[in-house]
This record gives sequence, C-alpha cells and structure tokens, in this order.
Amino acid sequence: MPGLFTSGEPQLHAFAPNDLVFMLASIENKIQDWIPAKQTVEQWQAQGEAVVFTNGCFDLLHYGHLHYLMDARQLGQRLIIGLNSAASVSRLKGPHRPINDERTRQYQLAALAFVDLVVVFEQDTPLDLITALQPDILVKGGDWQPEQIVGADVVQAKGGQVMSLPFVPGYSTTLIEQKIKQS
Repeated sequence: MPGLFTSGEPQLHAFAPNDLVFMLASIENKIQDWIPAKQTVEQWQAQGEAVVFTNGCFDLLHYGHLHYLMDARQLGQRLIIGLNSAASVSRLKGPHRPINDERTRQYQLAALAFVDLVVVFEQDTPLDLITALQPDILVKGGDWQPEQIVGADVVQAKGGQVMSLPFVPGYSTTLIEQKIKQS
C-alpha cells in the first residue's frame, strides 16, 4: 500500500498516552448493552443508515471470521455483532468452550474498524436481541438458507433483507482447536 512503507521497512509510530486512551474509549463505546444499543440503532436508522446484524460465538477470531464480517459490513452502513455470552457458548459448544473469555471476544470484535457495535446476548439464539434492535439486514454465514436464519421473520416483517454469506473454506474455530489439541 502506498504511504505505509518508505523503504521496505515498517515505520513505527509512537502513540502518545492520550492517543491510547482515545483508542480504548472508541473500542469501549462500541460495546453496549441492549437498551443503549437500541437507541444507537434508532439514531442510525433515523439518519437513513442501513443496519446489518450478524451473530456468533467468535471464540478464536480467524481469517474466515474477518472475511465474513467485512462482507457483512459491505451490505449496509453499520454492522452490529450479537455476541453469544460465555454461558451461551458453553451450552452450544460444550463445557470446554469458550476458549477466549467474553470480555476478550467483545474487545477483539469492537477493535475492528468495520464493526460498529457489539452486543452480548445470554440466550441460545439472538431472536430476542434481533427483535429489540430491529436491524435492516440480517446475515448469517455458511449453509443457512435465509428462511432458516433465526430472526428472519422479524427482519422480513419490517421489509428488511435476510442473507446467507459463504464461509471461507479451511477456516474454523473447530479446526484451530483440533490443531492445538494435536500439537
């Protein structure tokens, strides 16, 4: 990329303490509980911005996740991630999961430039959160048919879109977990 490197060597940038405080605050502002998140979504929609919602465990963040989330973000002006709580992940994936704690997963996702909001839900599905937030576009990855996606009826009832985005082959948390166990 032009401008990133001048001589083939990475250029280091020293951040002032205030810069780091600002960066941390901007990440933390993206992590919201349900009521503030609903207010944020309503503000975005009042400004004519299309709000995209997706959800998942995002336990070990990998290239497949990043690719999928970037694709989701391109469908609208704002991207919300409904993040399964630690208890929800454990119920869905087993007692050995999550590998990363809830706070780590929240901060990792909120640190991504293309993510606008991260909201944790305790339930096994995001239906109540989708109903509360009323996104314009609902996406899920993998082989899900749009009518099978939890919350599709809620989004479609308000005239929104529901889409299934392809996964990047060869990338999954389960594969990473298996590699770790084998080494």
